Amino acid sequence: MDFFRHDKIYDFVKYSKYGLIFSCILIVGIIILFFIKGVNFGIDFVGGSVIQLQYTNKDAPISQIREILNDSQYFKNSNITEFGAKNEIVIKFPFVPSDVKINISDEIKEVLKPTGEFDVRRVDIVGPKAGVELAKKGVISLALALIAMMIYVSFRYEWRFALAGIVALVHDVFISAAAIIVFDVDLSLDVIAALLTLIGYSINDTIIIFDRIREQMLLKKFNDINFVINDAVSKTLSRTLLTSLTVFFVIFILFVFGSEILKGFTLPMLVGSIVGTYSSMFIAPKLAILFGFNIQEYYEKEARKQRKKQEKEKMYQMYEKGRI
Repeated sequence: MDFFRHDKIYDFVKYSKYGLIFSCILIVGIIILFFIKGVNFGIDFVGGSVIQLQYTNKDAPISQIREILNDSQYFKNSNITEFGAKNEIVIKFPFVPSDVKINISDEIKEVLKPTGEFDVRRVDIVGPKAGVELAKKGVISLALALIAMMIYVSFRYEWRFALAGIVALVHDVFISAAAIIVFDVDLSLDVIAALLTLIGYSINDTIIIFDRIREQMLLKKFNDINFVINDAVSKTLSRTLLTSLTVFFVIFILFVFGSEILKGFTLPMLVGSIVGTYSSMFIAPKLAILFGFNIQEYYEKEARKQRKKQEKEKMYQMYEKGRI
């Protein structure tokens, strides 16, 4: 199934310069936002507790809850927010060291009894030491995934294309991660899982286009790299968009109909499915040109490789026949 004419070649390289300018402005904006607003670290990383409550037959009386908790020994300085519906709330509070073991679920029921009937739907507790370890492992996982991708694309492509692919990948991860700042989502292990998934998804999109570029260069020997890129992106356009739309719709349904708990995973993936498609068509190929890729040098290098390969085969045949 093709959305676009298979024989038409669109000028992607021409519009890529606007894409690069747009991405640069976006990244500068994200850096400014990071320093102004910062990242909300979830309890996965800083330690603490999260309690999710659902009130029956009434909206959650947030101001009354806040007032009661501020007077409580264990729940002082809690952060209280609605969670998907007006009768559902999440209470977050930092880890409080205590010599006395308390059952948080029973304690919150006792403290908030005057506010009405409610069910405790979730209680998550993470100690500060576990939070530091999880943060360390999360950062190491992301770094190792990026290094693995660098090794893979470096082995598979000419180094300028490999570098362009990695820069585009970092660009996708950076913009997708910034979505949690914009939409006030906590940085949690779900976000890290989404970014790791995105690394695999995004590089796959780019590789499909790079493979097509390499095929066109080796089979047809075009001398204009701009034409080769436009031809490759145009030929894979329907496939790229269909794959991206499939992923986008699945994530979108999860984002809309899934609970708030899933937003840490679905939001970065939703943004990443759009940004990954855009960068594979407009950013990565253009970067390879800006990094100095020369199609004539590439042909000469491939020709030298072919000559060496033929010489090796010839030597091997002579050895087999006992001539050397």
